[in-house]
Amino acid sequence: MDNQEVAYVLEEMANLMELNGENPFRIRAYSSAARAIETIEETVVELSEASSLDEVRGVGKKIAVEIEELLASGKIQRHQDLISTVPEGLVEMQGISGLGGKRLRQIYESLGIADIDALAKACVSGEVAELKGFGAKTAQNILNGIEYLQKHEGRYLTNVARFEADQLVAFLQERPEVIRIQVAGSLRRHRETTKDVDIVVSSDAPDSLGDAFASCPAVEEVISHGRTKVSVILRSGMASDLRIVSDEQFPYALHHFTGSKEHNTLMRGRAKAHGLKMNEYGLFGGEDLVPCRDESEIFKALGLAYIEPELREGLDEIERAEAGRLPDLVSMEDLFGTAHVHTNHSDGRGTIEAMALAARDAGYHYIGICDHSKAVVYANGMDEDRCRAQWEEIDAVNAELEGIRILKGIEVDIMPEGNFDFEEEFLAEFELVVASIHSVFSMTREEATERVIRAVSSPYVDILGHPTGRLLLSRDGYPLNAKAVCEAAAEAGTALELNAHPRRLDLDWRELRYAKECGAKVSINTDAHSIEGLDDMRYGVGIARKAGLAREDILNAMPVDEFLAWTEGRA
Repeated sequence: MDNQEVAYVLEEMANLMELNGENPFRIRAYSSAARAIETIEETVVELSEASSLDEVRGVGKKIAVEIEELLASGKIQRHQDLISTVPEGLVEMQGISGLGGKRLRQIYESLGIADIDALAKACVSGEVAELKGFGAKTAQNILNGIEYLQKHEGRYLTNVARFEADQLVAFLQERPEVIRIQVAGSLRRHRETTKDVDIVVSSDAPDSLGDAFASCPAVEEVISHGRTKVSVILRSGMASDLRIVSDEQFPYALHHFTGSKEHNTLMRGRAKAHGLKMNEYGLFGGEDLVPCRDESEIFKALGLAYIEPELREGLDEIERAEAGRLPDLVSMEDLFGTAHVHTNHSDGRGTIEAMALAARDAGYHYIGICDHSKAVVYANGMDEDRCRAQWEEIDAVNAELEGIRILKGIEVDIMPEGNFDFEEEFLAEFELVVASIHSVFSMTREEATERVIRAVSSPYVDILGHPTGRLLLSRDGYPLNAKAVCEAAAEAGTALELNAHPRRLDLDWRELRYAKECGAKVSINTDAHSIEGLDDMRYGVGIARKAGLAREDILNAMPVDEFLAWTEGRA
């Protein structure tokens, strides 16, 4: 169990206590402990083995004992007791963005509402708006949160889905019945969220392979079990389908089950125009199979260049493949550096040296340390004096380390008027400036767009951080005219961030397509707050590929000297 999982349980305990109307100081203690566990450099397992959990600032002896209980048994009895005292519907309602425990409790006590459908009806009828401290705007925001929650119900972040897929593939690869195996579906296409894990495998022994899959330790329940398809529910709650075909059928099945439906419809239409028939079992001329050893030969048989899975969304990929205009998509190997990384100088868990060494080990040549600026008090944002002290530490570490260059950066806060919490003269002293919004999200589309455009137009800003502020499966971004922002960034020569954190993946791939058209540079940044966070780069690269971005579109695909020449040329 990692720090994030422990922090999640502690935070949920705080929320449940708030629903129960418990002591505010106790509630705050659990929230503070959750925050502390999230941001420390050491793992909870290491601290437990050293018997030093209660030495972590913000974690008292009682909570330390409960963390030990969680690590040993997988649960905290106090947590289970809290869940049992709160109506099940209220626990589910905690997932509604912007609806905290205090307001949920008020709704429950005043209106007796304990499920989402009843809450939605009360918002529409005006009952919620009439509650003390609510009003029509709050009721509408709750309705918007309910709509978002229901729209994304049953979906999972890409990192969660990838973890499950990797487990299943590793299990199946050990089976002698497997000839070829590949993850398919929206996960292979690098969609930002997914409902299930689709796996295609070729085998001459489908019955025994299906039995093996059904008995995989990750499987909780078998939904259906046939010779060509086994559907299961995993212990995580996620669904998974295994498609078993002959090796001859494998390329066609992989293409079909990778999708998307829109792409497959276009491909079937193209096959028909060539006098052929296409389905998941093959490409046929009459009754005869057109033999294809892999997917590339399927595309070739239809007069097309190979279309990478990320581009198969039924947009313009067929026309571009026919005309030979598909981009050479960016890859992890193209990246020289990782920018926008946090350390324990603000709310990160790693030291400057630890993060730099991890970046070097990952193959990067430079790392941009961009801790929070002073306006972000809750994240231990730094003032000018602390920034200068950090620069001295960076100089010292740079002098000691070989093979990695540490850049002096900052994630400066974009204030409501589009200015910053540091003077521009001070920003000019940094080697790298990422500008982001962290507060005052309630804006009209015009206000949000004007605020962001003013920020990207500053010659002291190099990169616009997580441009829309969205949190996948939690909240939409602020209402932004993303096209106008892309145009303004391209005109000003400011890069747009593709935040690779799987909960953000912001800017969206659809908007990134337009950014490329405008000529704006894109920086794929992990926004890592720990060494483990550096691994998120692969999710950002997946989204970049989905947007059709090539190496030349990516800012951190520049070598360090070229990167610094680019940032210095901004001011």
